[in-house]
Amino acid sequence: MDNSYRVGYSRKLWHEVKRFAARWPVGARHVCCLCGDRVQRFLPYREGLAGMPAVVTMADIIGSDVENFECPACGCHDRERHLFLYFKAVGLLESMRGARVLHFAPESRLRHLIAAAGPAAYVRADLHPRQVGVQAMDLTAIDCPADNLDFVIANHVLEHVDDDAKALREIFRVLKPGGRAVLQTPFSALRPGAVEDPRIESARARLEAYGQEDHCRLYGRNFAEHVMSFGFISHVGTHGSLLPNVDAHISGVNAREPFLLFAKPEAGS
Repeated sequence: MDNSYRVGYSRKLWHEVKRFAARWPVGARHVCCLCGDRVQRFLPYREGLAGMPAVVTMADIIGSDVENFECPACGCHDRERHLFLYFKAVGLLESMRGARVLHFAPESRLRHLIAAAGPAAYVRADLHPRQVGVQAMDLTAIDCPADNLDFVIANHVLEHVDDDAKALREIFRVLKPGGRAVLQTPFSALRPGAVEDPRIESARARLEAYGQEDHCRLYGRNFAEHVMSFGFISHVGTHGSLLPNVDAHISGVNAREPFLLFAKPEAGS
């Protein structure tokens, strides 16, 4: 048994121990909105903020709550929980009944809830699919006619796309007039615009510059304006306005993460 295998096995075993302890029900105050279990705590991403590169705090990146990331009971992540709560708040799941939905990088629990809502068509897609029922598709070249879809969901996807302008044009093209796009992404609250440099190529350099090894840029606080420059209307909402009665700490979500919802204008508007 080589040392790398031992290290990997030890980390996996330690993670399972932490999951078991976090699921202890006695006195548990946190609640996962997706599985309904009460848990002692949500598990951190990597080692939480202590394991994050300096840019996360220096640029005040708003995205996942890395301290309260994974549900120890069902394994869902905070951004999936938050999106579900936002969907409930604005009635988005109900409006998917009979609709045509395209969901990129579909989260396991959320995709089951969307399917249960009864859409007329529900396409689950990923650039490199690893799950049954998810088809290969590039967000910059969507295999779909124009004015065809009611919803496009891309939860923490755009920051991974090499050419986000091409992706946004494609999303706009395939949406029907009045169609909506959910485009959650991490962004810096301190930087006015995106930080992007094609010379930043290595995983280590991207981690230090953007906060994660496979990110292509770090968006700034003008993200909504950036999306609107491609013709979209903004329906962005905050946790405070849409979820005033949801305790972010108990639910394991980041109260600073807004709901980044956009729409293609109705014909003639």
